[in-house]
Amino acid sequence: MRILQINTEKSWRGGERQTLLSMREFRRNGHQVELLARQSGPLSTQAQAEDFVCHEVSRTSSVATFLARQGYRYDIVHCQTAGALTWAALMKSLYRRPLVITRRTDLPVRRREAITAFKWRCADRMVAISQAAAREPLRLGLHPQIIPSAVEPAKSADPVRLAQFRDQYLPAGRKVIATAASLTTEKDPETLLRAIAILHRQRQDFIFVHMGTSGPLAERILHLRDELGLETCYVHAGFQPEVDTLYPLFDLFVMSSRHEGLGSSVLDAFMQHVPVVSTDAGGLAESLADGRGLLCPVGSPEALAQAMSQALDQPDLCRNMAERAYAYVNHVHGVAAMGQRYLALYTDLLESRT
Repeated sequence: MRILQINTEKSWRGGERQTLLSMREFRRNGHQVELLARQSGPLSTQAQAEDFVCHEVSRTSSVATFLARQGYRYDIVHCQTAGALTWAALMKSLYRRPLVITRRTDLPVRRREAITAFKWRCADRMVAISQAAAREPLRLGLHPQIIPSAVEPAKSADPVRLAQFRDQYLPAGRKVIATAASLTTEKDPETLLRAIAILHRQRQDFIFVHMGTSGPLAERILHLRDELGLETCYVHAGFQPEVDTLYPLFDLFVMSSRHEGLGSSVLDAFMQHVPVVSTDAGGLAESLADGRGLLCPVGSPEALAQAMSQALDQPDLCRNMAERAYAYVNHVHGVAAMGQRYLALYTDLLESRT
């Protein structure tokens, strides 16, 4: 098959990582894979470094021009981002090739329901990465197939990098709590900071390291950190390449999201045997079910602080959660399994059109 993956995001987050993992697996299975991505963006840069054919666009609307001129060359067009879907749907009558879309968020559709449903119905197949991500399509009358996101096996940590990170961010003798999330509304960093403040009033034996790209709430969150007096126990370490290789340094991983399609950073923690405390937002409730982590209500700093303290005080509990989570992530979220599910969907779609 000749497969075009479309992902026009400017930054590197979970969806971009999943796009690249899918491309690697498709190529490993003998298929020709090309990428349509943001010019000079991190996904395009990484894909080109791995010798994938990349077509770059400077703006999302340029997807329409590319598909109108070259979309016919592919057997499958797979849109991995919501922004590009508008143009992929509008141009479908011109390139006339099967369109697949993947939904990676559990955000409710509050405006323009009819338009959103129309765009989704333009796709020949719709995929959701979790039951939570499928909820809105189901409500609007669609029937997405569930294909969970994947996580690679744990990589060997670079001792030099670990030492440098430890020296820069981690005071000796403290337990390390961490998160990997951008400073955006759906990740709810304000609730996280307020939970850290509650925990800090109870104990001073920890450091909280926040990794991830900046975002629209960056200035507000740094101001709140200072207002709450958390300068000595909270540090924002910014974007960290191959962040999962830093997880061996952490005693606990935390997610405070209000909305989450699945939460691939939690899967990384599972793979690295790091216990997890999280809100029950979206797909996180699915991932941490059956004793694989401690779940808290969305938007409750008190519950989040209590769960973090409980985890820090109960190593046996954490060990049991981490063992359950490790077995689960290897069974459900393997890269090869995800790739095969997508390839089976593509094959079924093409056969249904003959």
